[in-house]
Amino acid sequence: MIKVGIVGGSGYTGGELLRLLSLHPGAEAVCITSRKLEGTPVGDVHSHLRSICSLKFESPTISEITERCDLVFTAVPHGTAMDWVPGLLDEGAKVVDLSADYRLPLDKFEETYKMKHRAFRKAVFGMPELHPEVKGTGFVANPGCYPTGASLSVAPLVKAGLAERVVFDSKSGISGAGIAPSETSHYPNLAENVIGYKLTTHRHTAEIKQELGRLSPGVRVSFTPHVVPAIRGIMTTAHLLVKDEFVGNIPDKAEISKIYEEFYKDAHFVRMVPGSPSLGGVRGSNFCDIGFEVDGSGDRIVVLSAIDNLVKGASGQAIQNMNLMMGLSETEGLWFPGGAP
Repeated sequence: MIKVGIVGGSGYTGGELLRLLSLHPGAEAVCITSRKLEGTPVGDVHSHLRSICSLKFESPTISEITERCDLVFTAVPHGTAMDWVPGLLDEGAKVVDLSADYRLPLDKFEETYKMKHRAFRKAVFGMPELHPEVKGTGFVANPGCYPTGASLSVAPLVKAGLAERVVFDSKSGISGAGIAPSETSHYPNLAENVIGYKLTTHRHTAEIKQELGRLSPGVRVSFTPHVVPAIRGIMTTAHLLVKDEFVGNIPDKAEISKIYEEFYKDAHFVRMVPGSPSLGGVRGSNFCDIGFEVDGSGDRIVVLSAIDNLVKGASGQAIQNMNLMMGLSETEGLWFPGGAP
């Protein structure tokens, strides 16, 4: 049984990690940290875990964590994980970091997050469908929720050389903003509303460009996020504008389906669906559902993806990475359907 620790477990991703680990046959959470909640039972903070998780929040040292844990999830804000990760790695633990501190190269991180990195280490970007090198590594940077849904939606077509530019429009449930209430998440402001934000400057754009640029250098990427009055889920619409040589000559639907099937033939958690995927189909699960349509104008392919931002967009993907890092089946503890409707 793999012994797991969670640093910073008071937020949504920490609670989701505990929920998923409570169902995992090969891993057990033995430590969860929060300085301000030290001594508080987990069930008093995460009410859905009452009678399920008997842990109390602790404030241990790095050495005390690594003595008890084989692998540690760091579920703390960006800028904070860098205070934990190097010590955990140096003490021999494997680490999956859910913050943004190690997703980007050093210079790109400092440019994007407008801060100096205090303890940079190189990590594997933890999107297993695009990074098979996750298997067996000791340190993974878990991707952001928006980049997961966006990158997976068009990766096969970008790799196939079809894309000149991709314009992403993503709509997220409010849990993606974190557990602390804000002006955006205040019910009267969000209910019956759709709120666009950081229309051209969202920090997750750097991750999307990084991943799609690996598949096709020079592809242009634009990304605009919105918050919608839902708790969970991200629906991403990708407008893939094809290169000049494919204008009026886009592969037909059957050919595009084959491109996806071949690219994702070993991807357990990517499902191709007819038409538009639904958030209900993935809610609470680790699946990414993808549908597409070829625009009759001959210059555009529209692709939609649906994920649960707290599962495939965060904690579920983190456990998927843990499974591969620790030599378990990729689907262990994650092979269950969404909570439709």
